Amino acid sequence: MRNSNVEHMLSTLLGARKTEALFSTLNFPSILEDWEFGTVTRAELAQAMNMALFEDLLERSPNGRAYTSDAVALGGAVHFDHGALRTVRWPHNGALPPGEAAFTRILRPLGFRLNGRYPLDKLGMTGRAYAHEDAPDEIAQFFVSELHPERFSAAFQQAVTNVVGSSRDPLTPLAIAQLSELERDGSLSLEAARELLPVIVGAFARQHDVPSVSDYETLLRESAEMAWISTEGNAFNHATDRVEDVFRLSDDEKAKGRPMKSEVERSRSGRVFQTAYRADTVEREFRAADGQRVTRQVPGSFYEFITRKRTFDQASRRWQIDLRFDAGNATGIFKMTANAA
Repeated sequence: MRNSNVEHMLSTLLGARKTEALFSTLNFPSILEDWEFGTVTRAELAQAMNMALFEDLLERSPNGRAYTSDAVALGGAVHFDHGALRTVRWPHNGALPPGEAAFTRILRPLGFRLNGRYPLDKLGMTGRAYAHEDAPDEIAQFFVSELHPERFSAAFQQAVTNVVGSSRDPLTPLAIAQLSELERDGSLSLEAARELLPVIVGAFARQHDVPSVSDYETLLRESAEMAWISTEGNAFNHATDRVEDVFRLSDDEKAKGRPMKSEVERSRSGRVFQTAYRADTVEREFRAADGQRVTRQVPGSFYEFITRKRTFDQASRRWQIDLRFDAGNATGIFKMTANAA
């Protein structure tokens, strides 16, 4: 039987058709096979949020949707490993808390805890992974990166301020109170969870105004990642399918003519392997010097693939999936949005 709390929340937010497709596409955590209708646990709300964010990514990534459609048509499914988003750690961030603080205030009440810090110095960024305490292997992790404008030029910093200074805070006072209650009690009523879900899903979007052409070009000269944030904001940069053999998958997708990364990234541990499609191209609005709105094609989001090997945990005396990330892998994967810039 399906978890009726998760199904009810998603049906209210996305409708019956999309909810049915998500249940048919994604892995579902075994911990959620036991539930009490009307009382939503933090794990149930986290899973519902993840499923909604996965659907949002597919709406913005035709290549990702084509891949998942093929997988389901062949009788398979997607093991949602992690989603990634980009933030800016900058004091001039409008009403939005700077950097990852805008999201840890959501992730922590839902049961996510820090699972690793990864310096991305070549990009002027820092990445942090958040895994769910209740089901770290089955509920998708979050890879949240922060860009550090102070590592770039004065002109770049001014452009950052120009872009993100208009940011709005998507969390309402009611949502903040509901998150506090969830963190305290570990659960919410179904009615409260149903109200909270669209607000927290909506946080994964662009919160600032349309950027100007000149600011975008200033950012792009020094950081393709910040230029991407200026158009896409805090939307999922990518979502990731955990697969058995990413090398074979890469060869198969290349043979289909899909825009696959040329090489598979390999972690220093030898246990985590990643590749991805190149970012889908999207059309976005900009403000021209004369105040008119213009459009141009820019890199959007993309779909990633990961293989995680097992490691023997001495403390538990059990084989466990290696849920860590790798800074080198992440730096290579981030280039998927730079190639089209």
